[in-house]
Amino acid sequence: MYVCMDSVSLPNLMAPLLLFLIFLQAYPSVSDRYISSDQPKINRCNVYGNGRIVDITHRITPEMIAWGTDGDGLGQFLWLKKSIKKGDNINSSFMNLSVHTGTHVDAPGHFIGSYFDSGFDVDNLDLDVLNGPGLLVDVPRDKNKITAEVMESLNIPKGIKRVLFRTSNTDRGLMYKRKEDLSFVGFSADGAKWLVENTDIKLVGVDYLSVAAYDDLDSAHIELLKTRIIPVEGLNLDEVEAGLYYVNCLPMRLVGAEGSPVRCVLLS
Repeated sequence: MYVCMDSVSLPNLMAPLLLFLIFLQAYPSVSDRYISSDQPKINRCNVYGNGRIVDITHRITPEMIAWGTDGDGLGQFLWLKKSIKKGDNINSSFMNLSVHTGTHVDAPGHFIGSYFDSGFDVDNLDLDVLNGPGLLVDVPRDKNKITAEVMESLNIPKGIKRVLFRTSNTDRGLMYKRKEDLSFVGFSADGAKWLVENTDIKLVGVDYLSVAAYDDLDSAHIELLKTRIIPVEGLNLDEVEAGLYYVNCLPMRLVGAEGSPVRCVLLS
């Protein structure tokens, strides 16, 4: 895992930072020379605060898996429209990607046309469901679907509203492969129905791009979405211990969109 050291508190940095910015404004000719003399090192992390915060979001890269790309990966999704190197005063990027890219949420309108027409988009998702205590469980590795039988065997306590299901998808590293693997583990229709009828779960997290197994793609999605259970798909559950966490997932406020990339973290 990539671990970040604790950062310096923001209030302690504000005064010198403001003075520095004023200096650069007054003496712009020295700014590039001053900044480029000692570039900061990039530190990409999954774990922050000495292990208190774990990021379970996959990074979006051109190489990452994406539906419908026939193994080519996502490809270019960022374009630098304005560039300091080309004489502009700022760097400014534009992006173009599916709302179901990487770690993302589905809104009910993704599979249910009447919900889409009624405005059940990602802006309408309940943040109280997307944030709160949750349970990470390990699905038996000899199962290729999360069926009603599997759900019953997990003995998820009543009252638990958010459950993240780690499967052999994580062990096989499926989210790191460019080509879709249709043998991924997901919910069967009867597993989704059992979850709806026998648990208090309102958020279902999974470790591949679909909450539903490929053979049950429509039926399992609809079983969950028609009751407005929120699927969070494509989670990075590598090296995270099973157990109770505080789950934080925040999608973008995309009015009219049936899905959105999301940043998800676990707080211990």
